[in-house]
Formats: sequence, structure tokens, C-alpha cells
Amino acid sequence: MKAFIVDRYQSNGPLRLEEVPEPEVREQDVLVAVHAAGVNPLDAKIRDGEFKLILPYRLPLILGNDVAGVVVRVGAKVRRFKPGDEVYARPDQGRIGTFAELIAMDEADVALKPRNLSMAEAASIPLVGLTAWQVLVERAKLKTGQKVLIHAGSGGVGTFAIQLAKHLGATVATTTSTENVGLVRSLGADVVVDYKNEDYTKVLRGYDVVLNSLGKDTLEQSLRVLKPGGKLISISGPPDVEFAKHSGLSWPLQQVMRLLSFDIRRKAKRQGVGYSFVFMQANGEQLSKITALIESGAVRQIMDKVFPFSATNDAMDYLAKGRAKGKVVVKMVG
Repeated sequence: MKAFIVDRYQSNGPLRLEEVPEPEVREQDVLVAVHAAGVNPLDAKIRDGEFKLILPYRLPLILGNDVAGVVVRVGAKVRRFKPGDEVYARPDQGRIGTFAELIAMDEADVALKPRNLSMAEAASIPLVGLTAWQVLVERAKLKTGQKVLIHAGSGGVGTFAIQLAKHLGATVATTTSTENVGLVRSLGADVVVDYKNEDYTKVLRGYDVVLNSLGKDTLEQSLRVLKPGGKLISISGPPDVEFAKHSGLSWPLQQVMRLLSFDIRRKAKRQGVGYSFVFMQANGEQLSKITALIESGAVRQIMDKVFPFSATNDAMDYLAKGRAKGKVVVKMVG
């Protein structure tokens, strides 16, 4: 089968299109013919080697963290899926590889594709949908009437998180650029801060939760908008020791994570708020709940651009410009 491969960690290095063996199908696996794959900042970070400390992949590596496609074969112990099922997933972090014609995944990580979405639209959902779910529902335990700030509201995670937070009954603020104010308002944002013209730390106060997907400066500045007891949750780092323990990292690596997050944890403690890092995990059960939200119309997908599979490197380059509204997808079929 054809697949796009990372041969070595290299900043902005091109992926290599190569013929590789079909994946092994284990007893609890579904083998999926890839129809479309989402492209994410995570793919670039893996390619660049930013996560090699916490995700020690063996190279060469097939890249790709989002998929929609059709089941072509199932393992002997699979009970939830059958050949012909249209599915989507974020594969387990140890078994990524959606920039390929086929991928094998544990059935626990897979869900039936929303009936009202095309394959390309469905492929734009799993990683960002699960990230938003695990931050807002699992970690923040966001409740009706609470206030949440979602940074980068026009991005992949932001566009989904705004809608999920509104569904949960929260008041939602977001930061975005001038040209995207209309988009985030249409998704349900109650307060929109145009970062080109306003300082969100002077506009927002008393927030319960901040979802940060940006850099160190934004992370630290976000402490100012939280009320005592609030939660600063970052998906862009730095990783903390709880993440390291949950991921089964060695004791020395746990101490590295403790040091990496020491400064922001100390500053958060001074402000009387909590800091935590979330690295999204594959979860078919949660994805099924997201499917229900999409089919009911509570959440809609936002897709910026679709590239043919052969232009996967172009898709990566386009996403790296940081101007995409919603998700970028590569399409294998059609």
C-alpha cells in the first residue's frame, strides 16, 4: 500500500511517499480502507521531533492522526464492527498512520461515522472533537452557567470547542483575528476578542476555565482572567507530572515533566488556580457521543480545505501557515 512516511525528525521536512506492507490485523482490530485523513498541528510536531521525548516512535513512521473510511476486515474477537461499516477514529497514539491506504486500529478506538457527514468531513472531527471533549467534559467538568475562554477560536480545536461549550451551557469567550470574528460568533461565542485590536487580559475577568492551545506567553497571561479555583488547561504544553504518570513514562521522565511545568504550576498556585496538561487519548466511546451531537445538529464540522492524498505535503505546508479556519483534510477516494 502507499503511505506517507517520516524517515527522520526534521523541522518542516517533507514526508516520503512509499510502498509499504499492509498493517497486521490483531484479534481486536478493524482494518480500515482510508477514504480521508485529517491534518493536524500534532502531525507537524511529531515530524519535527517535538514529542520524541514523550512519544518515542520508531522511524520510519507513517504519519497521520485522523481517519474516516470503510472497514474491510476484522479480527477474530471484534464484535462491534463488520466489513462495509463506515467508521472514523483517532488511532491510539502508539498506532498512528492515517496517511496511508489502509490502517489497523483497535475496535475500542473506532466509532461509526456520522450519517450526515461525508468521509472528508468526518475525517476532520476525531482529534479535535476528542480533544475538546476531554478538556471540557472530562478535565474541566464544565457546567451550565460557567464561563470558559477558548483561545484560537477559528482553529480546528477552537471551532469544535466553542460549540461543545455552548452545548454544555457555558458562556464562551474566544480570541481570534479580525477576519474570523464572524465565524466564531456563528459558532456560538458570546464574547469575541480580536487579538489584533484588543488585549483579552484587560477585557475578560472571573472565568472558570481557560483552554489554551497557544504558546508560553499566552499560557501565563491567561492566569489573569481566571477566578480563584479556576482551571488553566493546556493542550500545547508544558506537560506535567500527572500526564507523565498516566502515560506510563519512567520516573526520570516524570521528573523532567515536573521541571518543565514547574514555572507555570508555581504561578498558577500563586493565583489560586490549577494548571494541567491534556494530551488527547483515543476513545471510541467518547467519539460515539460526539457522533450523536453531530447527527443532532448540536455541533457542526468546520473544514477549511481538502487536498488530494498525493498532495499531503502541500496540506502540511498549508496548515503550517496558521491561517486555516477549522480543519485541513487529505482525501484518498474520489
